[in-house]
Parts: sequence; structure tokens; C-alpha cells
Amino acid sequence: MPRSVISLAISTFAIGTTEFVIVGIIPSIAGDLRVSLPTAGLLVSLYALSITIGAPLFTALTGRVDRRQLVICLMVIFLLGNLAAGFAPGFGTLLAARVITAFAHAVFFSVGAAVASSLVPRQKANGAVAVMFGGLTVAMVLGVPLGSWIGETFDWRLPFLVVTALAAVSVISLLAFLPKEIPHTPPSSLLSQLRLLRNGRLVTMYLITALGFGANFVVFTYVSPLLTSATGFSDDMVNVGLVVFGIATVVGNFWGGKLADRLGTKQAVIVVLLGLAATLAFLPVTAHSAGAVLINLAVWGFFGFAINPVVQTGVVTVAEDEVPESVGAASGFNIAAFNMGISGGSLIGGRVLAGSGVLSTPWAAVALALAAAAVAGLALKTRAVRPAPMEELAK
Repeated sequence: MPRSVISLAISTFAIGTTEFVIVGIIPSIAGDLRVSLPTAGLLVSLYALSITIGAPLFTALTGRVDRRQLVICLMVIFLLGNLAAGFAPGFGTLLAARVITAFAHAVFFSVGAAVASSLVPRQKANGAVAVMFGGLTVAMVLGVPLGSWIGETFDWRLPFLVVTALAAVSVISLLAFLPKEIPHTPPSSLLSQLRLLRNGRLVTMYLITALGFGANFVVFTYVSPLLTSATGFSDDMVNVGLVVFGIATVVGNFWGGKLADRLGTKQAVIVVLLGLAATLAFLPVTAHSAGAVLINLAVWGFFGFAINPVVQTGVVTVAEDEVPESVGAASGFNIAAFNMGISGGSLIGGRVLAGSGVLSTPWAAVALALAAAAVAGLALKTRAVRPAPMEELAK
């Protein structure tokens, strides 16, 4: 794989780490900056909301900007945002730094896949995109728990400074390896992209994405205080839990794609969401046992992130059927729905935590997961699953 694609993967590793590492250090931030846990949770919810708004808006506004210059400038902004977060004197400054970082994150992911695919021959485009997004996967398994451990062991500011160093490596590698000219087709205008929201089938998929991922982040945003207060985990054991969760998300992501191929979007969505609801419902019980909660975290991560390939495949399928000229924009709106779910779920989790305590958050998450399953059952059309080729049936 070209070094230019590897440099994009370094960028996505840094971006993925900074988005989710906050989950493990929220208690430290809240204590040091003297804010409540729900207020500290805004660092997750407003970050995701900024991505939701920034992805379509700034992608459209930067549509004619040179791709090399744009990608590099975005990572410089990302670097400065994390540097500001690391030295933030108060919560307001930290929150503002996170929002700026989120805007850079949003546009980078919107243009990064197209850039990665343009850097290799057409037949290798999917592999290049997979390598780029592989950085995000590695961040979930390695970057987030390692960053949380650094933050809890030393100081919550240090993970932001480590990510700043990663961003510097990314900027240097992008300067060194990205070609001077990167071909691209300017995206359609924001107004034309917004017309996709008139399509009922696409809007249904976006609603399922938002509700499904919202269910995850009602609890995941506050998983660190849940594990320390209910399970009695030390900070080190919280990081073990994050590693277990991260590995399970990788397995679930792979399995979700296979399930969608086998059952079709509607049935796969319902299976995954019911599995998610069940695992979240067990969490208030298993939270009182170290071994049981680690198993529960693994199963939760498995179902919770199996949603992504299922709904993403469904969105692409619907777009190819009904708006084939706007498949990329339709997929981008699903990413926005994903982050809207993170934002809404985090806000709901904060309200529940403030009113009823951290062990009540799973029940709010179960309600969102079941609502998503109900939308899928009532509104999605059942699509025929392609039969296997005769030569495979004969084996």
C-alpha cells in the first residue's frame, strides 16, 4: 500500500483516539475543572454534534479546494485543537477546543475516503479505503484504552498532548507522501445534498442509525464512572474493560457485514438491535461482578458496533436504487446520523445520570435500542437475499 495511504491511516488513528479517549478520563476532567459528570459529558455530545453539522456544511464549502492542501490544513487545525485542549485553563476553553477539533475531524473523514481511493489503481480502491479506516479500528482497540491509562495514571491533559504529537507525525507524513496533484470531482452543493432528506427510505435508515448508536453512547459516555462506582474497578481495570470492549467492536463490525449479506438489511438490523437491547438490559445486574461485567462489555461491544456495517450497507443499497448519482452524499449523511446518535445519547445519559444515577443509564439505552428495532420492523422493506451461486451450493 502506498505510503500516502498509510499517512492517512495515521491521521484516522489520531482522530479516532481523540474522539473516544475522553470517555475514560471524564471523571478526572470533571474533578479537576470542578464540573459535574453530566457537564463533562458535553465534551462527547458537543463534539459529535459538531461533526454532524460540520460534515455536510464544510465539505460543501471546501468542495473546490485542492485536496492535498485541504487534508494537510485539516490536520494542522486538528493538531492545534488538541494542543489547546491539553493546555485549556478551564472547561469553557476545553469545550471550544473540542468543537474546533470536531469540525476538522468531520471534513477529514468526508474527503479522506475519496482521497485514499484516488491514490491507488481503481481495482485497489476498496483496499486503500479499508487501510485508511483501519486507523480508526486500531484507535478503538489500542489508542483509546492506552490514552485513558495515560490520562488516569499521569494527568488528563497528557492524552491530548500525545495526540498532538501523533497529529504532528501525520502532518509531516502527509507533506512528504501525498502527491502534489490529487484528482477529485467537486461534491454537489449543500442544497442538493439536503434534498436527499426527502427520501423516506433513506431517512428511515438515518433514524435507525441515530437511535442505535444513541443507545450505545447513553452508557458508553459514562462507562468509566459506572465501572468504578458499581463494579469497584480501579482505573487500570477500567482500561482493561475498554480494551475488551474495543476488541469486541472489531469482531462485531466484521460479523455485522456478514449478517447483512446473509439476512438482508431489515432482518439483520432487528437481530443486532435486539441483541444490543438484551446486553444493555443485563448491565445493571452484571455491573456488580468483575468477571460478569467484562463478559457483558464484550457482548455489548460486539452487538453495539455490528450496527455500523448493517446500516451503512442498507444506506448504500437504497441510494443505488433511488439516487445513484448521490451515493456518496447519502453515505455521508449516515455518518452525520451516527454522530447525531452519539450526541443525543450522551446528552440523554447525562440527564439520566444526574436524575437517577449511573446504573439507570442502561435502561434509557434499552429504550432507544428497542425504538430503533421498532422503526426497522415497521418501516423497512424486506429485501430478497441473493441466493448463493449454484457452484457454491454444490460444494
